[in-house]
Amino acid sequence: MSAASKPVTVAVTGGAGMMATLLRPYLAEAGYAVRLLDLVAPGRLDTSEAVYVGSVTDSEFMDHALAGADAMIHLGGLHREKTWAELVSTNITGTQVTLEAARRNGVGRVLLASSTHAVGFHPTHAASSARVLAPRPDTYYGVSKAAMEALGSLYADKYGMKVVSARIGTGGERPENSRTLGSWLSPADSFRLVQATLSDAGAPGHHVVWAVSANTRGWANLEAGRAIGFEPQDDAEAYAAGVDTGVENAHAGLLGGAWTAPGHRVGMDNYPHLGAK
Repeated sequence: MSAASKPVTVAVTGGAGMMATLLRPYLAEAGYAVRLLDLVAPGRLDTSEAVYVGSVTDSEFMDHALAGADAMIHLGGLHREKTWAELVSTNITGTQVTLEAARRNGVGRVLLASSTHAVGFHPTHAASSARVLAPRPDTYYGVSKAAMEALGSLYADKYGMKVVSARIGTGGERPENSRTLGSWLSPADSFRLVQATLSDAGAPGHHVVWAVSANTRGWANLEAGRAIGFEPQDDAEAYAAGVDTGVENAHAGLLGGAWTAPGHRVGMDNYPHLGAK
């Protein structure tokens, strides 16, 4: 991006959240003009950033926030198992409102933060062989992410947009336990996924990809991501020495891990290590 050219404007829902906070320095360094959308204002801002306070369920607000934007990164929503009504309102209706505002404003590149939990009841080993797993959610939360992917498919096919539904393994600055040594998505690789979404590869179209780094212990088939130019470069193994790998996870055989247990229900936050996605 030359100094004389107009910067690409990227809107980020969930702009005050963890994933956005880790991503923002990479967007700033690359010269993007960033709009941070959330219910609350994030902390210290870069000169390239602007804040829009409002809800993804508010169509008037979303129209205002996306006017003139070139791309959208949809990280906003509920990130734990909640009641059905809450998840429908925020994650499903909020995604529809967001995609519709993008369509009305001519935003042709969209990255949707889907989740491993959209396919949580698949065996972990199945993710290495299948290019794209069919939805098999492990919770109401997982259902909301499967619905997000379906909405992304609809808007890509009907309106000629490029929509990337990114099944995030585990976001965070670094892996925190043995499970995340396979599922971690580094901040730098999340930025590489944004760049792939902004590219012309696979446009228009809907692309379901794994948002997982190139982890030595990874289980994800990365072919679908590579088809749109997403080539992760980081490896959770660099942090393995500081992670307790001796603890066996009783639910390691399924992608959703502990979320697949019958006891994982509304209000049960015993497994925060699984990450926001």
